[in-house]
Amino acid sequence: MTRSFQPPQRILMGPGPSDVHPRVLAAMARPTIGHLDPEFIRMMDDVKRMLQYAFRTKNEMTFVVSAPGSAGMEAAIVNMVEPEDKVVVCINGVFGGRMKSIVERCGGVAVPVEQEWGRAIDPNALEDTLKQHPDAKFVAFVHAETSTGALSDAKTLAEIAHRHNCMVIVDAVTSLGGSPLEVDRWELDVVYSGSQKCLSAPPGLSPITFNERAVAHIRNRKTPVQSWFLDVNLLMQYWGGETKRAYHHTAPINNLYGLHEALVMLEEEGIEEAWKRHAENSARLQQGLASLGMEYFVPEGERIPQLNAVKIPEGVDDAAIRSRLLNEFHLEIGAGLGPMAGKIWRIGLMGAASTTRNVLYCVSALREVLK
Repeated sequence: MTRSFQPPQRILMGPGPSDVHPRVLAAMARPTIGHLDPEFIRMMDDVKRMLQYAFRTKNEMTFVVSAPGSAGMEAAIVNMVEPEDKVVVCINGVFGGRMKSIVERCGGVAVPVEQEWGRAIDPNALEDTLKQHPDAKFVAFVHAETSTGALSDAKTLAEIAHRHNCMVIVDAVTSLGGSPLEVDRWELDVVYSGSQKCLSAPPGLSPITFNERAVAHIRNRKTPVQSWFLDVNLLMQYWGGETKRAYHHTAPINNLYGLHEALVMLEEEGIEEAWKRHAENSARLQQGLASLGMEYFVPEGERIPQLNAVKIPEGVDDAAIRSRLLNEFHLEIGAGLGPMAGKIWRIGLMGAASTTRNVLYCVSALREVLK
């Protein structure tokens, strides 16, 4: 007979998911109620308000997609892009490439701005591309590229896009809650994220926000949104408004309990304090890794504090080291993706895992296995 699954206890310091705080796990164990129950709807309103705080926005259309961050990416693009729309897509890693793929599946024309992996998007390259394509309608880019650990200047990229009459679609999956992100101040039109990174909730939910300009664009589309499930016009009948909520889908009720608790904890800490904590722990990790002779993949000034990409030392067996860390120290770090496989490790300091204790433990474990 099959026995109940008992997962091992791990310290998650990879690219996500991050460690889930015991308070969040406890919240998920609370009694399940209906997704149209008045108490559940009250909780949804709390989630929406707290997400506005995390995103630093007053956008009314701020809610949660009932699926992971990749579905948030798809929701952002399928609602905005119509067939033959031209979209300039900045690519400096795996997830910029994924944005391009979704644009093309929508029938849009993707114009790539290719950037060396491990570097922030070059604003001058974006400017030059937009000059060459004055009919472009959107600019899409990843704020914090999870595959490389590169952090781009979202404020400057958005300013350039708007100067060329383009709206922006921004991937903030790894930056929300960990790096400064100012949706209203930077005038970011559409921004999506994920629950499993710096918010430290389980995977499976994607916070998203649309400003008034984006909402007006969606309402004036010439063609139906490609996806029924991700159509914002339908979703907001469930997530928004003061009147009776319309049934759209059965929400992942207990997962939303967990996200609610994670957002409560973010409010308790304060968003600026969370940004500061991630930066300080990243600086500690950099010092520790330097003592081991390890080099960062991304130049200083372009790094994501919560996801540290380091070069694998010459002659070191990537898989063997990660296996020893997992089996002997119960510590998970991430491998490289795509062309970075076997070349870099991605060490996460996200959410509840971003602690001084974890920094010291990771450095000492690496010191031991690299002997």
